[in-house]
Amino acid sequence: MGRRYGDDVLAGDWRRRRVVPEVAAEPDLVVEDADSGFCGAVVGFESGAVVLEDRHGRRRNFPLLPAAFLLDGEPVTLRRPAPSAAPAPRRRTASGSVAVAGVRAQVAKASRIWVEGVHDAALVERIWGDDLRVEGVVVEPLDGIDALAERVREFGPGPGRRLGVLVDHLVPGSKESRIVAAVSSPDVLVTGHPYVDVWQAVKPAALGIRQWPVVPPGQSWKEGVCAALGVAEPAGMWRRILSRVDSFHDVETPLINAMERLIDFVTAP
Repeated sequence: MGRRYGDDVLAGDWRRRRVVPEVAAEPDLVVEDADSGFCGAVVGFESGAVVLEDRHGRRRNFPLLPAAFLLDGEPVTLRRPAPSAAPAPRRRTASGSVAVAGVRAQVAKASRIWVEGVHDAALVERIWGDDLRVEGVVVEPLDGIDALAERVREFGPGPGRRLGVLVDHLVPGSKESRIVAAVSSPDVLVTGHPYVDVWQAVKPAALGIRQWPVVPPGQSWKEGVCAALGVAEPAGMWRRILSRVDSFHDVETPLINAMERLIDFVTAP
C-alpha cells in the first residue's frame, strides 16, 4: 500500500516536471521571476537575458530558463519574440503615385484628356497609364490642335463632362498660344509644355545624350533631330525614345506638372 500512489508529488523540482507554456517576451509584458519574486515589465534583452523593469524604475536581468517566470500566477517559459518582418515597400506606379492593389480599371468616365498626337498619347500611357485606368479617364490623340475650338464645341464640355488638353510648345506668342486663347469654358483646362515636340520633354540623359540637337528654323524638327543623331527615320527614333522611358524620372518637370494638373481637373468631384 505504501507505493499505491507512486512517488511523492511534492518531491523534486515541480517546475521542471509539468508542461509549461512558452510565452514570447514582448515589450511591456509583466511577469514575475519565480525565484526572487521580482516583478516587472519586459523592456529588452541583454546578453541572452531578459531585462525587467519594476514600477519603481529598477531593472534586473534574468536568464531565459525553463519555467523561470510567473504570468498571472502561472509558471511560463519566456522566449525572445520572433523578429518582425520588415514591411514591404509600397509599390509605386511609373508616375510616382502609390499603386492601388487589387483595383480593376474603371468604366471610362465622360471626361477626357486630349493630346496632340499618338506619340504624346504613348508617352502619357507609359507614365500615367496605371493612374488613369484606376480613375477611368481615357486619353485621346488629336491630329494637331488647329481645329481645337471646333472640336471642343463638338465635345460639349460640362460639369460632369470635363475636358483636359495637353498642348506642345505652349509658350507666349506661339501659334499654339493663339489657338488656345480661343477656347474658354470653365469645364475645359488647357495646359502644355514649352518643348517643340513631346520628344523633347524626355530628358536627354535618358537617351544617353548630353542635350537635344538644335534644329535650324524652317527645317522639320523631328527630321533634323534624326539627322543629327544618325537615325534613319523618325519612327525608329521614336521607338528608341519610348523604350528609354520607365517613369516620371525620365521626363522634364513641365510635362509632369501639366499632366498632373489635367488629371486633377478631370477627376475632381
